[in-house]
Amino acid sequence: MKIAVFGLGYVGITEAACLTRQGHEVIGVDVSDEKVAIVNAGKSPVTEPGLDDLVGRAVRKGLLSATKDASRHLDSCAMAIVCVGTPSAPDGSHNMSYIVEVSHQIAELVGPARATALTVVFRSTMRPGTIEELVLPIFEDALRDRMDLVELAYYPEFLRESVAIEDYFNPPKIVIGTKDGERCTALDELNARIEAPVFYTSYRAAEMTKFVDNSFHAVKIAFANEVGRVCDKLGISAATVHKIFVSDTKLNISPYYLRPGGAFGGSCLPKDVRALQYIASDVGAHTHVVDSVLRSNDAHKTFLFENCVKSVPAGGHVLMLGLAFKEDSDDLRESPNIDLARKFLQSHIDLSIYDPHVEPSKLLGQNLGYAFSNLPALRKLLIPKSVAESELFDLVVDTRGWAKHMALRTRRVIDVNTLS
Repeated sequence: MKIAVFGLGYVGITEAACLTRQGHEVIGVDVSDEKVAIVNAGKSPVTEPGLDDLVGRAVRKGLLSATKDASRHLDSCAMAIVCVGTPSAPDGSHNMSYIVEVSHQIAELVGPARATALTVVFRSTMRPGTIEELVLPIFEDALRDRMDLVELAYYPEFLRESVAIEDYFNPPKIVIGTKDGERCTALDELNARIEAPVFYTSYRAAEMTKFVDNSFHAVKIAFANEVGRVCDKLGISAATVHKIFVSDTKLNISPYYLRPGGAFGGSCLPKDVRALQYIASDVGAHTHVVDSVLRSNDAHKTFLFENCVKSVPAGGHVLMLGLAFKEDSDDLRESPNIDLARKFLQSHIDLSIYDPHVEPSKLLGQNLGYAFSNLPALRKLLIPKSVAESELFDLVVDTRGWAKHMALRTRRVIDVNTLS
C-alpha cells in the first residue's frame, strides 16, 4: 500500500518508519524544510531508540521519502494518515489549527479521477466530536457530492516515547472510530499482522479513548506519589507498600472499580478515605488527589439524582430497586442509595423501595442509627416484590440489575450501574 503520513514529529516519523518495515511505501509530508531534509538523508528528525536505523533502511530501499508538497503524490496513495500536533492552547483546550490546515490540504487534493476512495486516518489526539464537527464539514465543503472519494477514520495511537517502535508493533489495543462503527478495510489490512484486541466504535468514543488513558495514567502517578509522601512522613517503606499493593491483581490492578456507574459507599471506603486524609494532613503530606475523592463521589451522587429526576413528572411515583450499599447485604451505612432516596423525598417525589435483604426490625447498632437518621420513614418506603410488580411507576431506578428479572409496570428504567 502507498501511504502519505502528514506530520513528521514523534508520532508521524515513528508511524512512517514502522509502516515501511511492514512493506508499505510511505510519503512523509511536513511543513518543515529541516525535517524533510533530515528524513530524505536517511535520518530521524527526533531521538527515539531504533528509529534512525529504521528510517535509514527505508530510505535506502526507496520505501520512504519526505516532501513539503503532497500534491504530486496523494492521487496514488490508498491512505493518508494525519499525525500533526494538537498542542495546548492558553485556555487548556487543544490548538486545532494544524488539523484544520491538513484537513483542508487533503480535501482539496483528492482528485475526482480516483478509482478507489482515499482512507483518511487521524491519529492526532483530538476532543470528542472533532471528526464530526470540524473535520467532516471541511471535506464535505471541498468535495460536495463526491464524499464517496474519501473514508474518514479516527485511529488513536498508544506510543510511548523511548519504546515507540515496540509499542507500534505490540500495542495494548487497537481502537478505530468510523462513521457507523463498522470495520475499515484499509486499516484491517494495515493491522493484519498485529496481535492486539481490536475495538471498532463511533468517532466520539474512539476520540475519548486517549483522554481516558492518559488522565488515568496521570491519576495513578499522582496517587502513588501521594502515598509515597505519606509513607515517608511515617517512616514506612513506600517500595514495600507498593509491592504489596500491585501484587493484588484481583481488585487493585484489575478491571474492578473502574466501570462508570454508581457512587461508592458502605462502611469501609468513605471511612478509610477520610482517615487517610486526616493522616496525610496531620503529617503534612498534602494529598490533593485523595482529598478530592469524597467531593468527587458527592458530585456523582448529585449527577445520578439529576439524571433520574428529569425523567419523573411532577408528583410522579418512583421505585428504587436496592437500598443497601451492596447486593446480598443489609448494610445501609453510607449507602449512596440512601442519599438518592433522600433526594427524591426532598423533591416531594412519591418513593417506594424494594430490597428483600433489608428488614428494619433486624437492623442493629450503627446500621440501625444510620438508616433511621437518614430515612426516618424507612418502614413506610419499603414494599414487597408483589407490590413492586403490581403498581405503575413513572420511573424505576435499578441499583442492582434486578429489573430485567421482574415483571415491572413502568414507563422507564434507569440502571444506575451502567448509567443507562
